[in-house]
Amino acid sequence: MSEYTRTIEEDEIDLVELFRTLMKRKWFIFLFTSIITFVAVIYAFAKIPMYEATALVEIGNYKLYNNNNNNNNNKVQLDDASQLSQKLNVLFIEMQKNQKNQKSEISSIKVLRNQKSFIQIKSLSISNSLATKEIKKVVNYIQNHHKKILEDVKKRREFEIKNIDIKISNIKNKEVKLINEKIDILENNLKKNKKQLIVMQNNIKKTQIKNPSLAALNLMQARDLTDSIAKLTMDLLDIKNKKENLISTDVNDLIEKKNLIASMLLPYNYKNSQIVGQIITNNYPVKPKKKLIVIVAFVTGLILSVFLVFFMEFIQNIKKENQ
Repeated sequence: MSEYTRTIEEDEIDLVELFRTLMKRKWFIFLFTSIITFVAVIYAFAKIPMYEATALVEIGNYKLYNNNNNNNNNKVQLDDASQLSQKLNVLFIEMQKNQKNQKSEISSIKVLRNQKSFIQIKSLSISNSLATKEIKKVVNYIQNHHKKILEDVKKRREFEIKNIDIKISNIKNKEVKLINEKIDILENNLKKNKKQLIVMQNNIKKTQIKNPSLAALNLMQARDLTDSIAKLTMDLLDIKNKKENLISTDVNDLIEKKNLIASMLLPYNYKNSQIVGQIITNNYPVKPKKKLIVIVAFVTGLILSVFLVFFMEFIQNIKKENQ
């Protein structure tokens, strides 16, 4: 118990000595802390205030049509949010770092969590108007880039409509015309064969008694004509069905597809990237954070001054021991 009591007394003595040391050099601590704090105050109030602007940009899209489903409402996004964010960071942040005397800058471009269609852009400037202008530069770049993509989509669809018109024209003016010519030929051949068959049947009746062998030969020819007439009739039906399918099915399908693509050219099916709502600004600067700078400087000066006091006391004790 005696050793434990002695240890407590020594600790109490040490704490008292430390307190005496601090009190002995209290003016040094006060002056040093005051100087550091005063310098921080001058720095905080001398530094140019920076204002922040924030914008949320929605990446544009266009409506996708499907030949098998005219009511398809799928949309194709014009850009990948992550890739676009990386590209913009390089162009508007990394490449601008080396420029001196900038009054405004883009401070942050990032993709919002779980939001694949939105990116957030922040800028810093000496005024809200310049900060807003800086964000608009980025948004204009995005919109110009995505406008070209939308124009390419429209051109491809317009070209597809022209191809459909060409196909319809070819069907009506070429394929149907050729089919009509084939139908005329088949109908003429069918009429000729029917006439020949009538003549042949009459000859068979006339020669059946007088010349049975000739009648048998005519009968064979009549059978061949009958087969030819049946084949021509079937060919004529097939080619008429083909013509009907071209006109009623193929042409109608092409017209329906053309109308669908034409409906996709309407303006509401195309949406360029744009700012959601308005660019948000604050009436108060975000930098420098004057209170924080002063508080940190005060705490740092106090800690450093205490350390210096103990260090000076330590040096003095060493000198006394050496004397």
